[in-house]
Amino acid sequence: MLLISCPNCGSRDETEFHYGGQAHVPYPENPNELNDREWAEFLFYRDNTKGTFAERWLHSTGCRQWFNMLRDTVTYDIQAVYPMGTPRPATAAPNAAESGTASLAADSTTTGTAGPSIAAPSTSATSITATSTTQSGTTAPEGATK
Repeated sequence: MLLISCPNCGSRDETEFHYGGQAHVPYPENPNELNDREWAEFLFYRDNTKGTFAERWLHSTGCRQWFNMLRDTVTYDIQAVYPMGTPRPATAAPNAAESGTASLAADSTTTGTAGPSIAAPSTSATSITATSTTQSGTTAPEGATK
């Protein structure tokens, strides 16, 4: 679980917060002049970057205040928490764009192959010694329910 530092309340468990979407999305200057497509883009189109991303969060069970957070969407590392209305802080090092491909390592679980040193666990030594007889006459491990 994440430990999120609320600017008003301090560090709290992530279950106290609600995600509010992308931060720093500007409201249109002349909303009455937008056509349907432009409104749809404003309302529903958001960035989906891999790496550092500015997000809005609500401390819903605490102070009930909104705040912004810079978080890495790959590692969940929280880089900065700052109040609403303040500009986005500069990050320490810009993240390089990643291709998003699976690992090609021999022992990777995403490639579907196992390395030579990985073997399936042996079940030959497994035995159940403590058994009891139920009303139907079948045997079950001790402590098992009907």
